Formats: sequence, structure tokens, C-alpha cells
Amino acid sequence: MNSLKLAVIGAGAFGRNHVRVLSRLPGVQLIAIVDCDLAKAQQLANEHGGQAFASLADVPAIDAAVVATPTASHEEVATRLLEAGVDVLVEKPIADTAAAGERLARLADEKGRILQVGHLERFNPAVIALEKALTVPLFFEIHRLSIFTPRSLDIDVVLDLMIHDLDLVLSFTQAVPIEIRAAGISVLSNKVDIANVRLSFASGCIANLTASRVSVEQVRKLRLFQPGEYISLDYHRQDATRFSVGPAESGPLPKIAFEQLKVERAEPLESELLAFCDAVRQRSRPRVDAWQGARALQLAEAILDKIKEHAEIVSATIRSRALSK
Repeated sequence: MNSLKLAVIGAGAFGRNHVRVLSRLPGVQLIAIVDCDLAKAQQLANEHGGQAFASLADVPAIDAAVVATPTASHEEVATRLLEAGVDVLVEKPIADTAAAGERLARLADEKGRILQVGHLERFNPAVIALEKALTVPLFFEIHRLSIFTPRSLDIDVVLDLMIHDLDLVLSFTQAVPIEIRAAGISVLSNKVDIANVRLSFASGCIANLTASRVSVEQVRKLRLFQPGEYISLDYHRQDATRFSVGPAESGPLPKIAFEQLKVERAEPLESELLAFCDAVRQRSRPRVDAWQGARALQLAEAILDKIKEHAEIVSATIRSRALSK
């Protein structure tokens, strides 16, 4: 097996994790770590190998690259790589707008390049186990709560955290919602820090999602209801429990049974990068392609529009009541 020559663009928190995992993957040669802050790139190169560069233009020939730069630069960096014939894994969200994401998807198709989006939860072993148990999704209740950190304050919590779950709901339902209701507020930044969303689908399925980056605890949970059963999933623990209703063994009451879904534990980032490398070698469509990344971002943008509408209604109500006093 020929070694794939890879570069990581961006030496921040996400880039550091990609470098850590790539440096130990079989069949992968970490060629370059690129960051405008050369000292950060050099520190990573010292720890994990590869060469540090301050500019993408200086990087030697590579087969593929991971783009882990700030979201606003995703389109520019990924476009340069795709135009140069390089396969790309770009961190989520795919770009700063859905239109930009679609441009990247079209470019990848035109150039015959692999473009995978880093929706990491798709590679969570518990999510993979849940996918195998899906029948007819009827109701989702999803909570993704984080303790406040200065990271990713350049984007709203919908794009920072909730987009993981939006991608999963779209994947599970294989449909787009016909109605969106949303509310959100800013607490510690000038962006939306807490958001609550209700999505309705033509099938009758409902998804309630809450995301917060100002919680006092970290919560990563999904609950799914489908005919005759309920499945509770914990992203962080990588486990999923199924509760089902069966025929009564004796008496009038039905039998309630529960079981742990079979989960093959693994580090999601390693699974994601292995899948990307396989797609590059086999020239196959990645598990999360650019069109799916753009679709999740389009839904996130629609949600932010609804949050803005709701905020305007609330502001008008407050002003009206203040004037009436």
C-alpha cells in the first residue's frame, strides 16, 4: 500500500487533534503542517513529525489535506487545494455560507476530487449502532450542552454545536423539514449562545434540539422514538440503550424490555480520518460528502433566520409593554 502524503492546514485545537491522529495512522505520511503562526505549526511538527510552513504555497506535493482553519477561510483554502488536484477533508461547517458550501461541492465534482466534511458524530460508534436500529423515526429529543470556552465565538452556537445534530437528523430522516421554529439568545458573546429548535417533517416526524455553550455541565444526548421502541444515546459515553414494548407474557400489561445496542468502541476522529483515506485510495464517495455538509449548513442558516425573526418579535413586545407603562 503506497503511503498517502497529507498536510494539515491550521494548527489550532482542531488541527492539533488531526495531526495527532494522522501521525500514527498506517499508510499515511504527514508531510506538512501549515499555519500563519509558524511557531504553532513548528511546535506540532516537533511533537508529531512533518514540516512546518507558514504558507500553503510553500507545501511540497501532497495527495490530500485536512482544512482546520477558521470557518471564514474554508472556501478559500479548500478551493486552492481542489484546484491543485488535492483531495480534502474540511472541518465543519463546510464553509461560512451554504452557497459557499455548494460552490465547493460543485468544484469537487468538476475536478473529480474527494471532498469530505468533518461531521465527527457520524463516526461515533453509538451513532453507527443506532443507524442499524433505525426503522421509522417519529420523534427526536437532542441536547448538546457545553461549558463556556473562548473557542469558536466567531460563529453562533447553531453552527458551532447544533450543526452536528442537524446533520444527523437529516441523515436519519433522509428528508428536509417542512417547518422550522426556533429561538435563541446571546449570553456571553455577541453571537447566539443558546438555541432551541423544533423541526417538523412531512412524514410526521418531529425533532426538538437544544444547544448551549454556557451550560454548567457537558451533555451530549439523543433520544429517538420509533414504533414500539425508544432509544437513548449518549454521544460522550458511546452507548445506546433500546427500550421496547412487546406482547404480555401474562396478564393485561405489555412487556417492557431493554437492551444495550452493540457498540464497537473507537475514537471517532480516527475512524473519520481512516474513512477519508479509504475514500481517497478507492476514489469512492465519502460518508459525509460536500453536498450533505452544504445541506446541513443550509438548514442551520434557516434556523438562524427564524431565531432572528423570534428576537425581533420579542424586542417589539418588550418595547410595546415599556411604552404602555
